[in-house]
Amino acid sequence: MTDRELIQAAADASKNAYAPYSGFAVGAALECTDGTVFTGCNVENAAYGSTMCAEQAAVAKAVSEGRRSFRRIAIVSASGKEYCMPCGSCRQVLSEFSPDMEVLAVRGDGRYVSYALDELLFHSYNRDNLLR
Repeated sequence: MTDRELIQAAADASKNAYAPYSGFAVGAALECTDGTVFTGCNVENAAYGSTMCAEQAAVAKAVSEGRRSFRRIAIVSASGKEYCMPCGSCRQVLSEFSPDMEVLAVRGDGRYVSYALDELLFHSYNRDNLLR
C-alpha cells in the first residue's frame, strides 16, 4: 500500500468521527506488518476523559483481531491547518506494540510528514521499565 492509499483510508475513516464538542474529526489508518489495515476515528464524549482518539480506536480494532505488530499509521484531519500529530497518550499506546513504526501526519490540504515513532516519543515507558 502506498502512503497516499493509507492516507486516503484515514481520510475516509475521519468521515465517521463523532466530534460534536471540538469539531475536530480525525481518522487513522494503521498498517500491520502483514499488510492488513485497520482504521479508526475519534469518538468524543461529554466527559472529555472518556474520549477515544482515532489512533487508539485503530489499535483496539487491530489487537481485537489478533494483530500486534504495526508498520505505520496515517493520521488525518481535514479541519487542521497543522500536521495532525498523535497526542502523547496515543504515542505511548502505539509504542507499546511497535516503537519503531512510521507515523504519517497529514494536514488538511493533504501534505504530510513522516516520522519514526521513537523520534516523537523518545525514552518511552515500556515493559523493560516495569518491575518483575
